Amino acid sequence: MLQERIARQNPARPHFLVSFARHQDEVREAQRLRWKIFAEEMGARLNSPEPGLDIDLYDPYCEHLLVRDPGTGEVVGTYRILSPEAARRVGSYYSETEFDLTRLQHLRGRMVELGRSCVHADYRGGGVITQLWAGLAEYMLRGNHEYLIGCASIGMADGGHNAAGIWHAAREKHMAPIEWRVFPRCPLPLDALASSAAPVLPPLIKGYLRLGAYVCGEPAWDPDFNTADLPIMLPLKNLNPAYARHFLKQA
Repeated sequence: MLQERIARQNPARPHFLVSFARHQDEVREAQRLRWKIFAEEMGARLNSPEPGLDIDLYDPYCEHLLVRDPGTGEVVGTYRILSPEAARRVGSYYSETEFDLTRLQHLRGRMVELGRSCVHADYRGGGVITQLWAGLAEYMLRGNHEYLIGCASIGMADGGHNAAGIWHAAREKHMAPIEWRVFPRCPLPLDALASSAAPVLPPLIKGYLRLGAYVCGEPAWDPDFNTADLPIMLPLKNLNPAYARHFLKQA
């Protein structure tokens, strides 16, 4: 288990505390940040049993990675992680609500799912996501996990044209081998969208692709979040060596 540590960066930048949630109160801090970003900032319709907290049926089975500002103690970044064992207990990966993962069936015992990534609006300069990825790198190494999967979201404020452009650009260079393809349950209507000629990649997707991730299929449309979600897979053996050294040093 990742022990709480101080992530020491550039002296001009703040230090951060990185840990996994150890009790339900800390999980609720992550859920509160998620609500603030997804519901209040992005306008998502969250089917949560408690207003002000983003809660779903996968949360009790996940480990929740937290980054705190030590000056205030506030959680300013979070990821939730579903291990292969936990996915068996809950009965599925969250990604299966959006995609048919049949072709990944043989990888389930080695496959970790990432989700609900978010960073507080005041801390989006890069340092927090770096620390989340460093904590994730430590988690993957300690558990001897081999594959990361997840749904990487693209906002639909423009009706989906940027998402279509990202898909067409990403599939040229980053498409997964055919045996790892997955299929959206609610496909984004790509034929009805005019692809942006110069699509703007969200920082998280740009980061995944730089690390060596594959795009495993066409994007799904998530009507509750009003996002286009790309299915992403990162085999650890594909990890860009320069980025690997950087994150392991941070961890």
